[in-house]
Amino acid sequence: MAFKTEYEFELPRGFEDSSGNTHKKGVMRLATAADEILPMRDSRVQANPQYLFVIILTRVITRLGDLPMIDTKVIEQLFIADLAFLRDLYLKINKDEDPIIPATCPICEHEFIVPIPVGLKWED
Repeated sequence: MAFKTEYEFELPRGFEDSSGNTHKKGVMRLATAADEILPMRDSRVQANPQYLFVIILTRVITRLGDLPMIDTKVIEQLFIADLAFLRDLYLKINKDEDPIIPATCPICEHEFIVPIPVGLKWED
């Protein structure tokens, strides 16, 4: 099984560009150490540590709709629901492993572990 490094997503609300087009579907890649370390040098992060996540998202979101580029202006204009969704997705895909739960077969009572895959498609 290949190591998964990119995750498709769909924003709850979507980013509306200057032409009125809404961009909801995108791709986020796994973060590298550089994605979290290099933005610390940015003066906007030094002035406001909350800005770190804005810069990280510009580095790890590789596609959003048909936008040619994801920059801080795009991330800054996201609705709060979309920003919260992306923060949650970032944390889920960059953790060590998928969560697991112990389970027991109701018929034979065999005990086993069930991995819970990261849910990337969110339904309303």
